Amino acid sequence: MRLLAEFGCDDIAKVYVLGLRGDDARYAVEVTESVQPPIPRRKKWVVIVSTLFGCPVGCPMCDAGGAYRGKLTADEMLAQIHFVVRRRFASNTVPVEKFKIQFARMGEPAFNPAVISVLQRLPQELNAPGLIPSVSTVAPRGCERFFDRLLEVKERLYAGGRFQLQFSIHTTDEALRERLIPVRKWSFAEIGAFGRRWWRKGDRKITLNFAAEKNSPIAPDILLKHFDPEIFLIKLTPLNPTESVQKNRLVSLVDPQRPESASPLVSRLSEAGYDVILSIGETAENRIGSNCGQYITIWRREGCRIRDYAKQQSPHPL
Repeated sequence: MRLLAEFGCDDIAKVYVLGLRGDDARYAVEVTESVQPPIPRRKKWVVIVSTLFGCPVGCPMCDAGGAYRGKLTADEMLAQIHFVVRRRFASNTVPVEKFKIQFARMGEPAFNPAVISVLQRLPQELNAPGLIPSVSTVAPRGCERFFDRLLEVKERLYAGGRFQLQFSIHTTDEALRERLIPVRKWSFAEIGAFGRRWWRKGDRKITLNFAAEKNSPIAPDILLKHFDPEIFLIKLTPLNPTESVQKNRLVSLVDPQRPESASPLVSRLSEAGYDVILSIGETAENRIGSNCGQYITIWRREGCRIRDYAKQQSPHPL
């Protein structure tokens, strides 16, 4: 494994481009780490790993699609985690109260069965009492065995609120959902049924993530037909300013500069009984690029080298 490039700053977020299979740029991935000021790293630390080389889905708001080269091995995913951990801690001991490892950077994790192997190995690989794995998925059809095994691993190794499952659905309009997530996937009824199988008393609620586009409705009455507020919560996030968002002329429903613009929707969802998280990160993260899609495309195109964030605030034109 080789460090090919890095961007960001230690007190907000870092993005690392790693070459996993020699010098072949087709097999480079991203891994990120972030903190949430003013919360110190010892209280909360998030690492987001890649599971695929690119992604075959091709969502119009994501830069990871279009150059799919296959699945990472379990060792390659663990290598990303160890790389970030060892930059912060001398051993594999992670003294962080809430240490979240999220399988969500490059690739749909349900397409890679090796994610299950990583989840099984993590408790032995790391001494991390605060470990909370997180899998973020669009619920692709044909991956039922993956989700059955994920449920088994959660109940055996991460029960009692030590696992976070997230379904990204983005809109309650089924036709628009097809455009925003162009892959065969579970219906809302199927996601809701799996959620009832998944959830146990003491578990974290399952997140329904909406990286919401301005013209894509989010209707509480439709959500209530399928998603029990006792089991599911709602997370609203801005569309990140990726190249794909700009190319496809998507406009974010949530304005990160005006969080109050989402207040009417938050109120309607809350009145329907849902816990609602309005997730707006640090605006500096957009300059860093830790939350705005994939650096791989830019790195390949421009031949980026490692840059010092303290000297250059933006690694590429925004």
